Amino acid sequence: MLGLMQDRQLTLTSIMQHAQRLHGEREIVSVTADQPLHRYRYRDAFARAARLAGALARLGAVAGDRIGTLAWNDYRHLEVYFATSCAGLVCHTINPRLFPGQIEFIIRDAADRWLFVDPVFVPLLAGMQDRLGSVAGFVILGPAGHAERSGLRNALDYETLLADAPPAFDWPELDERSACALCYTSGTTDNPKGVLYSHRALVLHTYGCLMADGMGIGARDVVLPVVPMFHVNAWSIPYGAAVVGAKLVMPGPRMGDGAALARLIAAEEVSVAAGVPTVWLGLLAHLRASGERLPSLRRVMIGGSACPRAIMEEFETAHGVHVHHAWGMTEMSPVGTFNSPSADFASLPEDERWRQRLSVGRPVWGVELRIVDAEGRELPWDGESFGSLMVRGPWVCAEYFRVGRGPTHTADGWFDTGDVATIDPHGYVSITDRAKDVIKSGGEWISSITLENTAVAHPAVAEAAVIGAQHPHWDERPLLCVVLRPGASATREELLAWFDGKVAKWWVPDDVLFLDELPHTATGKLSKKELRERLRHYRFPGAKCDTDRLESEGRK
Repeated sequence: MLGLMQDRQLTLTSIMQHAQRLHGEREIVSVTADQPLHRYRYRDAFARAARLAGALARLGAVAGDRIGTLAWNDYRHLEVYFATSCAGLVCHTINPRLFPGQIEFIIRDAADRWLFVDPVFVPLLAGMQDRLGSVAGFVILGPAGHAERSGLRNALDYETLLADAPPAFDWPELDERSACALCYTSGTTDNPKGVLYSHRALVLHTYGCLMADGMGIGARDVVLPVVPMFHVNAWSIPYGAAVVGAKLVMPGPRMGDGAALARLIAAEEVSVAAGVPTVWLGLLAHLRASGERLPSLRRVMIGGSACPRAIMEEFETAHGVHVHHAWGMTEMSPVGTFNSPSADFASLPEDERWRQRLSVGRPVWGVELRIVDAEGRELPWDGESFGSLMVRGPWVCAEYFRVGRGPTHTADGWFDTGDVATIDPHGYVSITDRAKDVIKSGGEWISSITLENTAVAHPAVAEAAVIGAQHPHWDERPLLCVVLRPGASATREELLAWFDGKVAKWWVPDDVLFLDELPHTATGKLSKKELRERLRHYRFPGAKCDTDRLESEGRK
């Protein structure tokens, strides 16, 4: 027997129309390249989105066409988000921080029909435009005049395009299973792979994120997504803010500038912000140097990489800001877990509270998790057993765009995340490492993440990375690479002694390299792959080492 309920489709169009009707007067504030601070309201955003949808129809875009974007977090990008997806097109956000060859591959693989581009990225596309056969033309996200100077074929100015479009658009009735957005993985080991999201997946993902023990964003919040809109939909914040009517503040090209973020948070009274650890390291460094305070900021959500305890403690003790750790992947839309306190949190001993806080949290509703051993046997949730972390759920990728079902999917629908993790009896997940980053020493595994978090807690250390370096006896041993805070100093011996009593003795790194900077991926994560490549000739003290080559690759 089936239920007797109305069958309404779960689409991003319903989010847009809900926000337009209930939250039309709520404000959206943006930093853009052509305007230091742009203000308007949700009602204005969706009216302009309707004009854009009509303009795209006039340009010949039809249902299912991929519309690419290379753009920062700002109001024009938000308009493209809703105009494309709600018109039955696919909003394909492209990470401009990828290598040019990867960007060209992604555009060609997606067969994008039109590209919407911030002016700063025009030179990036100019050299490859003749190889982008599917692209009919380029829309420059700015006022009139940029297109004519761009040198791109069939280039149009965004504001001119909207001004010439009809003011109304008849939004189509869409199947909730139809594609609405496309995002490619960072492709650290192979060509990037496309993850094609459906309306249903993103609506359910938004529901999951908005729950009280998820992001918990509400109508009274002022939300700053520093996490980029060009990667996994800015963690669904543009959709979630529209659902609840939160004021939305977008940093545009200033998303990595600690001083600019501090000014924006203070001026707009931001209460909730989200981004990767490197962003918050920069903000905290600025606040430390300037003595500024951010009284409106209450919560910060951190994902993308492990959040060191030092960041949490500084935010909370110096600024009264609670830090939530979260975890997810492009293939998961992206949120899988979120760290909110358990019911008994207040009664736990301090070390237990910190153990819980430093985990990536529990799975939000809609995500199932399990850990398995090398033979695929499920392991217990005891907080000690660790194995490959696998996920499934209505917003988890079933197969890759064009590639089909990949080797990371099991026959019964589980997706292997590539992470190694433990899960405690309450469901809190601790990521031990990426499978490719685990250090195997003498047949035993060492977590690089634990060592990095310990190192960053040292007052002189700004950032740290630990990789496994070749060892003649133990196969691999941990090598600690650190960037010191400006004006700080520390010795190799001091940093190695810092680990005493904090980790097992045999986990303590065998050496320390002091570097000017660490390599990062296009999404802001530490690039262990690049670091290992740079230090491929490293040998531990006492072992044979090509010192000239090593010094040229960054050892001091």
